[in-house]
Amino acid sequence: MRIRQAHIDDIPRLSEIRLAVRENPLNNPALVTYADYVDYLTRRGRGWLAEVEGQAVGFAIADLQGHSIWALFVHPGYDHRGIGRALHDTMLRWYFSQTTEPVWLSTAPGTRAEGFYRHAGWQETGRTKSGEVRFELAEWPGPA
Repeated sequence: MRIRQAHIDDIPRLSEIRLAVRENPLNNPALVTYADYVDYLTRRGRGWLAEVEGQAVGFAIADLQGHSIWALFVHPGYDHRGIGRALHDTMLRWYFSQTTEPVWLSTAPGTRAEGFYRHAGWQETGRTKSGEVRFELAEWPGPA
C-alpha cells in the first residue's frame, strides 16, 4: 500500500471511492461537487490517497479551516486491511503539525466507522442536528 497526497487530478478516483461505500453512502452525488473537492484539496486543507498496486482504494481529507475531517473512506473491497487507519494516522499527523486546535468529525451511529473512531481515541461530544455522532480529538499522540 502507498499513501500519497491527493491532487485535483485524483478527484474522479476519490469520487468513485466515495460513491462505492456501503456505510454512510452518498445518496445524492450532487451534494458533493467537483468544486467541493477542489476547495478542500487546495484551499481548505489537504487530502491523501491510498493505492494498492496502482489502484485507488481509499482517501482522507482534513479541513484545516473548519477544524474537521471532511472525508475518510475506503473502498469496500479493501476494508479490514489497515488502509483506513493508515490514512487516519497520516491525516492527523499533518493536521496537528499545522495547528493545536481540536479536530472534529461526525458519523452515523451504530456503524463500523463509529467503532473505528472510538477505538482510535476520539471522544464523543454529542449529536449533530441530523443525529450523527459528533467526535472530537484534542491532540494527536500517535497510533495506539
